Amino acid sequence: MTKANKLRETENLQEHLQRIIHLLRQQELAEERAHVAHPDLGESVEKKPDLAELQNLLDRLHPADVAHILEALPLEERLIVWDMVKAERDGEILLEVSDAVRETLIATMNSGEMLAAAEQLDADEIADIASDLPSEVIHDVFQSLPMEEREKLRAAMSYPEDSVGALMDFDVVTIREDVTMEVVLRYLRRLDELPDHTDLLFVVDRGEHLKGVLPLNRLLVSDPNATVDSVMTRQTVAFHPNEKAHEAAQAFERYDLVSAAVVNGEDKLMGRVTVNAVMDFIREESSSEALNLGGLRQEEDLFAPIWKSLKNRWTWLAINLVTAFIASRVIGIFEDSIEKLVALAALMPIIAGIGGNSGNQTITMIVRALALGQINAANARKLFAKEMGVSVVNGLVWGSIVGLFAFLIYRSASLGLVMTLAMLLNLLLAAVLGVLIPLTLHKLGRDPATGSSVLITAVTDSGGFFIFLGLATLFLL
Repeated sequence: MTKANKLRETENLQEHLQRIIHLLRQQELAEERAHVAHPDLGESVEKKPDLAELQNLLDRLHPADVAHILEALPLEERLIVWDMVKAERDGEILLEVSDAVRETLIATMNSGEMLAAAEQLDADEIADIASDLPSEVIHDVFQSLPMEEREKLRAAMSYPEDSVGALMDFDVVTIREDVTMEVVLRYLRRLDELPDHTDLLFVVDRGEHLKGVLPLNRLLVSDPNATVDSVMTRQTVAFHPNEKAHEAAQAFERYDLVSAAVVNGEDKLMGRVTVNAVMDFIREESSSEALNLGGLRQEEDLFAPIWKSLKNRWTWLAINLVTAFIASRVIGIFEDSIEKLVALAALMPIIAGIGGNSGNQTITMIVRALALGQINAANARKLFAKEMGVSVVNGLVWGSIVGLFAFLIYRSASLGLVMTLAMLLNLLLAAVLGVLIPLTLHKLGRDPATGSSVLITAVTDSGGFFIFLGLATLFLL
C-alpha cells in the first residue's frame, strides 16, 4: 500500500467505522435468520459471508485506526472485531487503545496470547501496558527477553508514569565525534531502517557520555570529508529520566523538538524522548484533566458495564449531593422572605448560575497555568488581584444588566439594586475560590483539576443563594 493510500485510509476512518458497524449488523441478522430457519443447527451454521469483507478491511487499517474502532464499539461487537485481528498485530493495537478498553481486550486473552502480544513490542512499549498484564505474564515476558532488553524493561518500569523515564525510547543511533560524514553515511546505510522520528544522531564518547548531536539535515549537506566534531551541535536539550514529563512536553513545544536525549546524572546517554511519545502524554493529560474537572475518578470505557460506570462516578456525585443539601438549607433559612416576595425564587438561580460559570472560567485558567508552570510564589498575588479586578468589572456590567432586567419585570428599583450587588459579590466569591481551590490542591500535591468544577459550582450555588436572599431580607423586607 502506498503512502497516499494509507493517508486516504486514515481520512476515511469514520466511513470505515460505519462500514464495520453495518457488516456486523448484517452478520447478526444473517445469524438470526439462520437460527429461525434451522434452530437445531445452533453454532454450526456458517456465519462467514459478511465477515470476509470485515477481515479484509481490518487488515488494511493502521493499528491506531483499529484501536479507535474498538473504542467506538459496544463490548460484544468489540470482541468480535478483536477476534478477527491478526495475532501478530495484537501488541501494536493494545498499545494504542485506551486503558479502559485494553482491560476488556486482555480479559479475553489467555496467557499465551498475552505473552505473544507483548513479545511483539520493544521494552519501552511493554512497560506502557505492563500494569494491565497479570504478574505471571510479565514474569514470562522477562524470561523471554534477551538480557539487554530485560534490563531496559526493568529500567522503564521503574519510573513513575508522569516522568521522562516513562516516555523514554531506548532505540537510538549513536556515533563518535572523530569520524567523517562519509563514515557516518556508510554506517547508516548498513542499518535496516532508522528508528521512528529520528532527526538527530547522538554523538557519544567511548563511555557513552553525550557530547552533542548531529542533525540529519547537516549530515546530508556537509562535506563528506568533514568530521562529526566540526559539524555537530554541542548545545542541545537533554532530560534526566526522573524529570517531570510535563516539563519535557513544555520544552518540546517551546523549542519545536522532534527528539531529545535522556541522560543520567553523569551525562551518560540512556535513551531519547520523541515527539510522538510527548503528544501521547499531552493527550492523556488533557483527557485526565477534563475527566477530573467533571468529577470522574478515572478514564471510562464508553460501553463499560453499568456497575463499573457507577463506581467511577459515585464519589463526586455523593459530594455534590451533600453540597446540594447545604444549598437547600440555605434557601430554607430564607423561606419567610421568599414567601413575602415570590420574585426572589425566580431570580436567585440567575445569581448562582452566573457565579458558577465565572468560577469555572477562573479555575480553567488557573489549572492550565499550573500545568504550564506559569504560576509561582512571586506572581500568585498579582494573578489573584487580576482575577479580582476581572470579577469586579464583570460583576458591575452583568449585575447592572440583571438589575435592569429585574426592574423592568417587577418595577422595583430596590430589587434591581439588590440583584446588582448580589451579582458583584458572588462573582468576587467565585474569583477567590476559583484561584484558591486549584492552588490549594496543587500545594497539597493533588491534581488541581480534581473535582474543582464540582466544588466551585457547589460553593457559588450556596454562596449565591445566601448573598442574594440575605441582601433581599435586609433591604427589601
